[in-house]
Amino acid sequence: MNEFIAIDFETATYLPNSAISVGLVKYRDYKVIDTFYSLIRPPELYVRPDFTDIHGLTVDDIRDAPNFGQIWYDRISEFIGTVPLAAHNAPFDIKVLRATLEHYGVPLPELWYFCSLALARRVWPGLNSHALTALGKKFNIVYDAHNALADAKTCGKIISLCLADRAEKPLAINEALLEVGIGMKALKTNQT
Repeated sequence: MNEFIAIDFETATYLPNSAISVGLVKYRDYKVIDTFYSLIRPPELYVRPDFTDIHGLTVDDIRDAPNFGQIWYDRISEFIGTVPLAAHNAPFDIKVLRATLEHYGVPLPELWYFCSLALARRVWPGLNSHALTALGKKFNIVYDAHNALADAKTCGKIISLCLADRAEKPLAINEALLEVGIGMKALKTNQT
């Protein structure tokens, strides 16, 4: 079975543990089967004005939101299970995930992830830009950029465009990625 979860975070500041929203979209055989979105109250109740200009979220939006530790245990952990994660520019989102889990004392789960930006660069090397907004425009994907759920959905659509029609038979996501020369990485650095 081909399954992955596209994840996206928006943050309040440059600190990686300052997540203020998360979007997760579960794909099976390149089709959306479930979504999850939540605002998050960061450790410090502050949002940089220039970040608000990007994602539109303010302190008033997140004041009464649950913290990430609550969301992780109440919803996200069960939603993800052991399904691999994907993010566009994964180093950013994975850094946010690791830092936020660490801040709340949550042990890193044994999960794998991959980067849709690296995948898009491999599949479409001739494009001028592989930014999510540029790919959305190129492939007529209309979405609300910098909304965590919309970004996660668009990330999954880009992955689907990259991989869905490449094999004669359906492949597991790790096999499909390997066919184009992209590997998965472990969330826990000592995981093999």
